[in-house]
Formats: sequence, C-alpha cells, structure tokens
Amino acid sequence: MNPADHLMGNWKKNIIFFLTSQTISLFGSSIVQYAIFWYITLATQSGAMMTIYIICGFIPTFILSPLSGVWADRYNRKLLIILSDAMIALVTLMLAVVFLMGYDAIWLLFVISAVRAVGTGIQTPAVGAVLPQIVPKKMLTKVNGINGSLQSLITLLSPMVSAALLTTASIEMIFFVDVITAVVAILILLVFFHVQVHEKASKKQITSYFNDMKQGLSYIRTHGFLKRFFLFFAIFFVLIAPAAFLTPLQVSRSFGSEVWRLTAIEVAYSVGMILGGGIIASWRGFANKVHTMVFSSLVMGACTFALGTIPVFWIYLLFMAVFGVVMPIFNTPATVLLQEKVEENYLGRIFGVFGMISTSMMPIGMLVFGPIADVIKIEWLLVGTGFLIFVLGIFLGRSKVLLKAGSPA
Repeated sequence: MNPADHLMGNWKKNIIFFLTSQTISLFGSSIVQYAIFWYITLATQSGAMMTIYIICGFIPTFILSPLSGVWADRYNRKLLIILSDAMIALVTLMLAVVFLMGYDAIWLLFVISAVRAVGTGIQTPAVGAVLPQIVPKKMLTKVNGINGSLQSLITLLSPMVSAALLTTASIEMIFFVDVITAVVAILILLVFFHVQVHEKASKKQITSYFNDMKQGLSYIRTHGFLKRFFLFFAIFFVLIAPAAFLTPLQVSRSFGSEVWRLTAIEVAYSVGMILGGGIIASWRGFANKVHTMVFSSLVMGACTFALGTIPVFWIYLLFMAVFGVVMPIFNTPATVLLQEKVEENYLGRIFGVFGMISTSMMPIGMLVFGPIADVIKIEWLLVGTGFLIFVLGIFLGRSKVLLKAGSPA
C-alpha cells in the first residue's frame, strides 16, 4: 500500500492528534497573550503603550505572511509548525528567566509580542496547507468546523483562565504555561502525528524564494476565482471592523460602562462561534460553498445593521450571539474552498496571501472608522457597514466565477 494512502486511511486518528496539539498550543499562547495585554494595561495605564503592543503583534505577521507561504510550499509543513512553536516557547522561556532575575522592562513585552507574531506568521500558512494532506476532501468542512469550535472555546476560556492566574500568580509563572503547553504540543506532533512530505518539498528546490513568490502571485492572476475571492475578503474585513472593534465602546456609551456588559457581549459572541462551528461541522453547508458564504454574509450584514439600531441590551446580545454563530459558517467554507481548489504545491503561498489580507484589513478598517467614531455615533457606522456587508453578500452571490469555483466537484 502507498504510505500516503495508509495515512489517509488512518486520518481520523491522525487528525485527532493534530487538532489536540494545535488546541493545547493555542490555549497556552492565548492565556499568555491576555496576561501580557492586561499586565501592560495595569502597569502603564497608557493607550499609547497598548497601541505599540498591538502593532508589535500585527506588523510581523503581515510582513512575513507572503514569505512564510513560500516556506510552507518549499519545506516540510509539519517541521515548520514544530519549529515555530519551539521558537515561541524558547523566547518565552528566556523572557521568564529575565523577569525572574528582576529585569521586567515593558519593552521586553513588546519584543516577545513581535517574536510570537513571527511564529504565528510562519505557522498559519503551514497549518492551512497541511490539513488537505491528512483529511479526505469530503470531510474538510467537518474538520475545519470542529477546529473553529475549538478555537472559539479557547477564545471564551482563555481570558477567564488568564485573569484567574494573574490574580494568583506572577507574570513570570504565567510565561511558563506557554512553555509547557508548547512542549506538550510539539511532543504530540513528533510522536503521534504522521504526514507525508508534499511533492514540492520532497524535491530539490531549483527556484529562488523570490521566483516561488512570483509563481504564487502568477497562480492567483491566472485563476480568476482567487482574484475575486481575495478582493471580496479584503473589502469584507474592512467593513466588519466596526462590529469587531467598536461594539465595546458603543455599549459603554449607549448602554452603560459596567464591566458585566462588556463581558456579556464577548461571551455572547464566543458562545455563538462555538455553536456556529458545531453547526457547520454537522450540516457542512449548502452543496455550493459560495451559497453558504452568501447566506452567512447576508446574516452578518443584517446583524451589524441591527446592532446599530437595537435600543434594548438583551436583544442586542441576541444579535451579537447570532453574529458569532454565522462567523464560522462563513469562514469554514471559505477555507475549505481554498483547500479543495488550490493545487497542493501552491497551498502555502495562497494561504500566506490570505493570512496577509485577514491580518491587515481589519486594522486598516480601524484606521478609517476609529477616528470617525469620535465624530459620528458608532450606531451610524454599524448601520452603514451593515448595509454595505449585505450588498457585498449580494454581489458575492452574483459572481459566476466564484459560484463555479464553489460548486461541488
């Protein structure tokens, strides 16, 4: 039997180990990310410092994504995932030791944020590209939906765990949580997770990094559905920025600044995402994946519009939860569409470009909508962007090229 066929035959066991490893690693990283964020907030009480921290966690991923996509196609993807986890763990361990020695300068936290962003930038295209190697195509939606639910559960739990740890332990001890979870995740991948090296990585590389990047961009240009896909997502991520970032400010201005209200909207959204991941994993969406994306984008547009008009907080929470439900129903078929339609040797580069768009467009949207929110009511921004998201969904449903790409093979 071909080794690849044997691995695909044992795919359920293999994917359980892979998702377990990724969940453990992400949980530890998320706990530490929240702990650093709150530590800087409490230590500095400075909006400028928080902005620097956010920029340090965003810029490296944005810059590195195209190059890391090339790496994910040139090299062993499993090894890239392990090395990026190991790099983050090693730097976090070094930071913990430095803090324990009494040198706890805030700038070190900016450095660790940037290094962690580099690790994420390396890992994300590799993870997106490795899944089609180990999961049968007909099961990709189910697996991505389950993975989305696990990530949403982490988003819900990690702030609570991080807050509890921050009140009972020092920041240095919390750093060790990430080191331990990374070691466990790496051991699982090394011992239990098996995947064949994909074709391009198994051969001697005869082209340069730059030529590989050019070939990836050429691949996008010659596949019309990818150009439209990325254009749609770039506009979409800009338009959802107010709903993603400005709703806590809206709630504090319009409903009250009590902490429980801000917590409630985060919980409603996270619980909705967990449910949404379960729904798309079991339902798997319409036969045409673009129809599922159209449906969910129309619902998100309607929910965003409603968030700008609803005067009752409990109803507001309901729409926030629905928004959370449809987000994985939108994201999962989009990811699977790329995994199914893009040739295996180009998957890393395509996911690199996708990662660059997804990490940059919402911050760019905030550069536009953030200052406007101090001049115009946030409710009006939500109404306007909600309407535009709805219209964008209609245009998506009328794109013959994307509908053809989304149709079942």
